[in-house]
Amino acid sequence: MNIILANPRGFCAGVDRAIEITNKALDIFGAPIYVKHEIVHNNYVVDELKEKGVIFIEDINKVPEHSILIYSAHGVSNNVIKQSENRKLQIFNATCPLVTKVHMEVVRLSKKNINTILIGHKGHPEVEGTIGRYVSDSNSKIVLVENEIDVDNLDFDKEKKIAYVTQTTLSIDDTENVINKIKKKFNNVIEPAKGDICYATTNRQNAVKDLTKKCDIIFVVGSSNSSNSNRLKEISTRAGVPAYLLDSADDLDVKWLTNKKNIGLTAGASAPEVLVQSIISKLKVFGAIKVISTPGIVEDITFKIPKELVTKN
Repeated sequence: MNIILANPRGFCAGVDRAIEITNKALDIFGAPIYVKHEIVHNNYVVDELKEKGVIFIEDINKVPEHSILIYSAHGVSNNVIKQSENRKLQIFNATCPLVTKVHMEVVRLSKKNINTILIGHKGHPEVEGTIGRYVSDSNSKIVLVENEIDVDNLDFDKEKKIAYVTQTTLSIDDTENVINKIKKKFNNVIEPAKGDICYATTNRQNAVKDLTKKCDIIFVVGSSNSSNSNRLKEISTRAGVPAYLLDSADDLDVKWLTNKKNIGLTAGASAPEVLVQSIISKLKVFGAIKVISTPGIVEDITFKIPKELVTKN
């Protein structure tokens, strides 16, 4: 059996930044450090940080006053910010800058009282944070749609201005279908100046599409609550290639490899490379011989951490 590695895969710049912010805060201030929601959606990363003294919370009121709180990479609502201020917390914002870009779009639209459609997944923390950035003193509002049927059910005036934004980790193809439906239904649609689905999501999805042409099975390293990891699995399945989401090498089942020659392997944007390597080792135990790394887009984007956390050597 051959293992064919997708490129790019694994950590994106936003995830790198969020984890670095958390580790720097631990180094400078010591435990405990509080984080609103999981810093990124990966069990390995979260468990590792818990061992270092990070406490992950959902309710801001459970954070002791004057403590240090980090906002996760997914972003937070205005309400969370107000609650943090009321508890006099020291905040470090690890929101991915590409999520912040969407937040800024929503704020501008709400100030102009333009009805806005958010394309995303209900209950996802990024969606909750984005919706919570829309504040209007008129009858305008932001509405979540998950699919084309939701667009059909919208009752906005078809002639008035309407805008859309999206969650950053969606399926490129599904989102394009929803956007096309919006444009077909409404006559005056305001689009983001640049698409909201992030570069890392796009690159990883395209890399998996490439894998589906070469592989008999594809493994996606990522946790079950990771939106971008689930989208990678969906892409493979839709292309007719069986796919499995792996939290770790322990999730591998040798039965899946029966009569398989080429095994595709990728990782969601919140999954560390150490997990990929451990799965490669396990696959070799199961009989895989050759590891082939595919060519792909080289990602050289980096995001700065808050200056308060930049330590001098």
